[in-house]
Amino acid sequence: MTSHDFVVVGAGTAGCVLASRLAQSAEATVLLLEAGGREPLDAAAEPTLWPSLQGTSMDWAGRSVAQAATGTAVAWSRGRGLGGSSAINGMCHLRGHRSSYDVWAESGLTGWGFTDLLPYLKRSENAEGRDPAVRGLGGPLTVRPAVHPHPLSEAAFGAAEETGVPCVSDINSGLDEGFGWADLNIVDGRRQSAADAYLRPVRGLPNLDVVTDALVHRVRLGNGRATGVDYSVGDVLFTADCRSEVVLAAGTVGSAQLLLLSGIGPQSHLREVGVEVLLDLPGVGENLHDHPRSTVVYNATRRVAPGLNNHAETVGLVRSDATLDAPDIQLQVVDIPYHAPALPPRLSVPGRGFTIAFCAATPRSRGSVRLASTEPGAMPRLDPNYYGDSRDVEVMTAALRIARAMGRAPAFDPWRGEEALPGPAVHDDDHGSVRDYLYRSLRTYFHHVGTCRMGADDSAVVDGDLRVRGIDGLRVADASVMPSVVSANTNATVCGIAERAADLLLRR
Repeated sequence: MTSHDFVVVGAGTAGCVLASRLAQSAEATVLLLEAGGREPLDAAAEPTLWPSLQGTSMDWAGRSVAQAATGTAVAWSRGRGLGGSSAINGMCHLRGHRSSYDVWAESGLTGWGFTDLLPYLKRSENAEGRDPAVRGLGGPLTVRPAVHPHPLSEAAFGAAEETGVPCVSDINSGLDEGFGWADLNIVDGRRQSAADAYLRPVRGLPNLDVVTDALVHRVRLGNGRATGVDYSVGDVLFTADCRSEVVLAAGTVGSAQLLLLSGIGPQSHLREVGVEVLLDLPGVGENLHDHPRSTVVYNATRRVAPGLNNHAETVGLVRSDATLDAPDIQLQVVDIPYHAPALPPRLSVPGRGFTIAFCAATPRSRGSVRLASTEPGAMPRLDPNYYGDSRDVEVMTAALRIARAMGRAPAFDPWRGEEALPGPAVHDDDHGSVRDYLYRSLRTYFHHVGTCRMGADDSAVVDGDLRVRGIDGLRVADASVMPSVVSANTNATVCGIAERAADLLLRR
């Protein structure tokens, strides 16, 4: 048995932020537990190689159940190891439009609107040359647009303007919509994960213990309070006692799974799988959702030189309907052929092509995480319920039309050959063929959120201070607490959530 003030479960993005900030308080002792390994694969540092990390030892390599709408399962990557998903993702450091944060505050979550979270978003970053009123300076994460942008990315700006999408100076500010350069977590030509930025500088502190290959089995509870966790390293079992608080930062899948294994969740499900019910909390594992993503792939009429960055250096936020109050579609130009694994495009020259990727940025469909086994580390039942709400299909239909219009713009004439996906058989005005393509080309955007939803209502899992309802000394601080996904890649927002969580914990 060991004893610490704080036990943080999961050394992904949120866990690295939390452990770093908590350990910088000399009065607090911190234990950080991570199920994955200590050292990343060599490919993890190379920005262009991130697609090759899927399915490796750095990936939990999950898979959804067959989706009711499409009849197919979807591969679900999520990071495993120090840095978590920030060590295998596409390195885009993006905030959503402010509207996707303000809806949290409008639901009754005081302190979680865009203006409220902005100081914590700024605290995480070092964004030189940006407006200091909305961007951070001196934070652990050094973020900037592509240093040597790909010519296709530069052409994308012309294509955006030619299709009526305005170009903006800082699409990552949270204030603008249109087309702009993405900020990237790439420093001196190499990936900068949350472990690189936050954890590495504090690893030598005497009040921080980091244990890798540590599989947490359950949260220990006594008299309505979290008292620690049980975990194993290999075949050896350990107990970590906690004097102050246990913080779950195991991600949207892992945090919900651990609560369920600990007897905290919907009592009917827990009884069904044979877990003793310690707290009936129906919201645990509910509200799972993700950005549904699809792509338009073009043959290239000329050689597409290998990029030096992450393949996706630009991003656009647009509206599917001009009457909407906020953008609900995200676009990216990708300098490689990027598509669902089961839907290979017909390319005239293998590997020579480029992509316009798109997603529904504010999806309505909701699914769940459920235990498939009571064995710690077993893969749970993942059902994001893609396209369960038909409104998401409507948004994606509009997004496909916009992506195709952008791909056909004159700015891409020097590059563009025939459309490889979806191809001429799919017509913009043929709803049936469009829907079929959206179903076949569906892939995750790796932006899973929501299973430990934060809220002011009785069905929420955590309150506005991230405390698990009904249990003292237990909080959740990762993407799982988002009531709804922000209209961007989620990593930057997770940093902001964890920065605020650290403040709440230290203030206590």
